[in-house]
Amino acid sequence: MKSALALLLLLLLCGLPLAQQQQQKPNDFDVLIKDGTVYDGTGGEPRRADVGIRGDRITSIGDLSSKRAGTVVDAKGLAVAPGFINMLSWSTESLIADGRSQGEIRQGITTEIMGEGESMGPLNA
Repeated sequence: MKSALALLLLLLLCGLPLAQQQQQKPNDFDVLIKDGTVYDGTGGEPRRADVGIRGDRITSIGDLSSKRAGTVVDAKGLAVAPGFINMLSWSTESLIADGRSQGEIRQGITTEIMGEGESMGPLNA
């Protein structure tokens, strides 16, 4: 009787993790930016919203409070905006010195147009 009870207990304990795995829902997003002031780039008024990201794409903007994500960023009191384009960049020297472009990235600039008809780079051509 003791061995049957022990076997039953062992089977229950082994099945418990499987039952818990089946109950877990998959994440809706890889990254969820919550409660930010969203500037969507259209020139319209900013609005408080959540932003859901899957892979390298923004897939949803709005009230996503019921959604799950692998990474959640609390953006309350912060601005959320698309990457900015610097149409008149003078970053050629700084990019040659440090190609990570930290000064621009920290300002939200993701694309730079430079040259003005001449350019210092690339120096290895």
